[in-house]
Amino acid sequence: MKYSVLVVDDDELVNEFLVETLQRSGYSVQTALSGEVGLEKFKADHFDIVLSDLKMPGMNGIELLEQIKRINNSVTFVLMTAFGTVETAVKAIKNGAHDFLLKPVLPETLELMLSRITEVLDLRSENEMLRKDVASKFQNIVGKSKPMQEMFDLVQTVANARSTVLVTGPSGTGKELIARALHHTSNRKDAPFIKLNCAALPESLVEAELFGYEKGAFTDARKTNRGRFERADGGTLLLDEISEMPLNLQSKLLRVIQEREFERVGSSTTISVDVRLVATTNRNLREYIEAGKFREDLYYRLNVIPIVLTPLKDRLEDVPLLCDHFIRKYAIENDKMITGITSSALKLLMKYKFPGNVRELENLIERAVVTGRGGQLTEDDFPTELAIGKLDESMAGMAVPMKLDDSNRYLILKTLEYCNWNKTRAAEVLGITTRTIRNKLAEYQTETEQDTQIQ
Repeated sequence: MKYSVLVVDDDELVNEFLVETLQRSGYSVQTALSGEVGLEKFKADHFDIVLSDLKMPGMNGIELLEQIKRINNSVTFVLMTAFGTVETAVKAIKNGAHDFLLKPVLPETLELMLSRITEVLDLRSENEMLRKDVASKFQNIVGKSKPMQEMFDLVQTVANARSTVLVTGPSGTGKELIARALHHTSNRKDAPFIKLNCAALPESLVEAELFGYEKGAFTDARKTNRGRFERADGGTLLLDEISEMPLNLQSKLLRVIQEREFERVGSSTTISVDVRLVATTNRNLREYIEAGKFREDLYYRLNVIPIVLTPLKDRLEDVPLLCDHFIRKYAIENDKMITGITSSALKLLMKYKFPGNVRELENLIERAVVTGRGGQLTEDDFPTELAIGKLDESMAGMAVPMKLDDSNRYLILKTLEYCNWNKTRAAEVLGITTRTIRNKLAEYQTETEQDTQIQ
C-alpha cells in the first residue's frame, strides 16, 4: 500500500531532500514551508504520516501536532529536532507524537523509521479489515491464529444445524461469545437468544427458571411464568456453566433434548418447543461423570458438536489484534485519544502467560486506556506484575546451587536489563529503593575492577 506523507519544514532545501528520499522509497509526498500552511494542507487532504520540524517561525511543531491530533488522532506524527531540543521532542511523544528524528536527517535513518511505521500501518489496516469482517459475522470475536480460524470455520459450518453444541475452554476465553456467534450466524438469528447461568441460581429455582411454573405451584407463585425453554422457542438457549446443573434436573433436561417437550412446574400440560441448545463449561465433565456429579447420557447428548476454545497463551499471535480491538473500544467509551500501543509494551504482553485469558487482557487494556496519558499505551501503563512474570522466565537459567549474593546480583542485573537500565522502574519491580540499586551497582563495579587487577 502506498502511504501519503506531509513534510513541514521552513527550510526549502530540507523539504527538497526529504521529498526526494521519500519518493524514492515509494511514498506520496506533499510539502509545506510553515506550520500554518501544513495545517491547511492537512485539513484539505488525507495524510497517513506527518513529518514536521520542531522549531519554525509562527506555529511550531508542537502546536502543529496538537492541531493535527484534534483533527485525526490516528495519524502518525514524527518530529525533526536538533540535539539541544531532544527533551522537548520526548515530551511531545507523550502528547501523541510517534517518534523524533535528529537533524541533520540521514537518508538511511529516515528510511528505517518509515519502514517501521509502514509495518505498523500495514498491521493496523489488516487488523481493521479483519475486525470489521469478524465483527459482522462473529459479534466482535477477535483472532487470526490457526485455532481461531478453525473455530470460525466450524461455527459457520454448524450454525444452521439443530444439533446441540458443547463449548469448553478455560475461564475468560469467550465461550458465551461463541454461543452468541452460533445464534447470530444461524437461520435462527431473528428469533430469541436466551441465557441461563446454572451456577447463578439456587438449586430450588433452576427448574422453575428452565421450565416455567403455573400460578400457585409453590409459595410466591402468584402468576403463571414462562420458563427459558418456552421463551427461547424458535431460537437458541444457552446453558452457561452446565456442570453446575443439579443432578436431579439433568434427567429432565435430557428428556427435553430427546423429545423436545416438557411441562411447567405445577402443570400436567405438555409444551412442545423448537430450541437450539448450546451449553458451556470450563470444567472437565468426564471427571464430573466419574465423580457421580454429571450424567453420562446427558454429556453425550450435549456433546454432539464439541467446540474447544484455546487458551490465549497458546495463540499469542492474536494479542496484537486483540489489543487493537480493545484500545479502540475503551478509547471510544472513555473519550480518550489513545490510538495504539508501543512495540515495547506489546512485547511485554506477548511474553505474559495470561492465566485469565482474553478477559484478563481486556481488563489490562481497559485500565491502561483509562489511566494512560499519552497517545499510545506504554510499558508504564501496565502493572509491574507483567514484568515480574517475564523475569520469572529468565530466572530459569540460574544454576542451582548458587550463593545468595550471586543470585541477588543476577536478579538485579536482569531486572535492570529488562527495564532498559531505568533504575526507578527496576526498583519498583524488585520492591527496593533506587538507592539500594545504586549501591549494588557500585559494589558490582568494584568487584569487577578487583577481578581485573587480580588477572
